[in-house]
Amino acid sequence: MRDAHISIEPSILYFGTPVVLISTMNEDGSANIAPMSSAFWLGWRCVLGLGSSSKTPQNMIRTGECVLNLPSIEEVEAVNRLACLTGSNPVPVNKVKRGYRYEPEKFEVAGLTPIPSETVSPPRARECPVQMEAVVAARHDLCEDGPWKGAQSAFEVRIQRVHVRPDLIMDGFANRVDPDKWRPLIMSFQEFYGLAPGKAHASTLGEIPEALYRSPDVDRAKAIADIGS
Repeated sequence: MRDAHISIEPSILYFGTPVVLISTMNEDGSANIAPMSSAFWLGWRCVLGLGSSSKTPQNMIRTGECVLNLPSIEEVEAVNRLACLTGSNPVPVNKVKRGYRYEPEKFEVAGLTPIPSETVSPPRARECPVQMEAVVAARHDLCEDGPWKGAQSAFEVRIQRVHVRPDLIMDGFANRVDPDKWRPLIMSFQEFYGLAPGKAHASTLGEIPEALYRSPDVDRAKAIADIGS
C-alpha cells in the first residue's frame, strides 16, 4: 500500500505538551516567573528544555533552585499575559525580534500571587493547582553539533515537595492525583488547548498499582521534610 504521509519541514515540533510556569530568584532577591512547555517527568525528576539566554535558566544555574507551577485551563489568561515578557535586561536579541519586552514584576502583571515555598527560595504561584519545589540535579547543553551550540540547555531537576489542590486527589487515596479531575493546560504549535473530558480508552498501564513506580527520590524528599519539622 502506498504511504499517504508527506514530508514537511515545520519550524517547531510542539505536538502537545503541558505548560509549566517556572519561578526562580533574581540576583536582587525578587522573584521571576516564566512560562515554558518543553518538559517531561520521570519519577520525581523533571527535564526542562530552556533557551540559554533567558533569565530562568540563568537563575537556575546561579541558585540551583526553582518551582514548577502547573496551570490548569482556568489559568490560561495569566499564562498568556506572561507570553512575551522577559526578566532579562537588556532583552536578548533573539527575543527582541519576537516582540518581547523587559518586565521585572511578572507575578503582578500576570495576576498571580507569590506564596512561600517550604524547601526552596523561589515562591509558588498560589493560583496554580499543582506546585512542585525542585533543585537542579544536572544541566546538559544541547545543539552541540550545530550552529545553535550553546543556545539551548536541558535541566534535570529533582522534586522535593509536591503541593496539590485537595479537590484533585483521587477518592480513597492520600497520594494520588485523579486524572479525571486534573485539567492541564496544553501547548500545541503555539496554541493553548485543554484535554477532552473522560478517557480515550481503557489503559493497560493503568492497571499497574501506582505505588510500584515510587521513586527513591520520594523518601529523599521526606527526609528533607522531617529535618525541617
